[in-house]
Amino acid sequence: MKITWQGHACFYVESSSGMRIVTDPYTPSIAGLAPLTEPADIVVMSSDNDTYHSDGAGVPGNPVIVNALAVAREGGSREVKGVTIRAIEAMESLVHKTHPDNNALYRFAVDGVEVGHMGDVGNPLSLAQMEFFRGVDVLLALTGGPPTIELDDLDAVIREVQPKIVIPMHYRILQLNLNIFALDAFTSRYPAGVVDVRDDISLDVSADVLPMSLRIVALQARATVGLSF
Repeated sequence: MKITWQGHACFYVESSSGMRIVTDPYTPSIAGLAPLTEPADIVVMSSDNDTYHSDGAGVPGNPVIVNALAVAREGGSREVKGVTIRAIEAMESLVHKTHPDNNALYRFAVDGVEVGHMGDVGNPLSLAQMEFFRGVDVLLALTGGPPTIELDDLDAVIREVQPKIVIPMHYRILQLNLNIFALDAFTSRYPAGVVDVRDDISLDVSADVLPMSLRIVALQARATVGLSF
């Protein structure tokens, strides 16, 4: 399985057979990031009403588009093209009293590797949400701080769920039109030996060679490759 970070909360997850799943695609004109150019078979969005997380129409290839929030509200599981997508409801922030921006956490397996995506959650995870992520091998983690989850609360998720690999997302990168934390706000909380900041946009992951203990692997965003300050 290959995981490629497009930017923000958007990844391409590609199976060994070539099937591609895209997570939480942003709207380029709103996010300030480059459009997605690679086709996909499935798009999973944590909601259908957030321009930073739900531009399924902008993904090439005529993919099947799945609203994870709808999945969470309609039984919690849906099979699409042989992939079982599971979801549980979340909210971006209780601070947003009038419009708390409901969304979903979701997970799926590719090539025997369980991948969890934190959607756009902005609160400490409940016991049910923690249990939902138990057994995840790779956690795509919100590391930019408010309005998404506080870093102290994210640390608690990682301690409880114990993923083998954490891939940071949703933090400040070049061109992104959001005032959120940079990567080191998260990575500086962990020993240097745990953190692997790479020059690559992709990570190959295999079920039989997962690390024995936590590894934080930070990728470069394909949407910003070639840009500089």
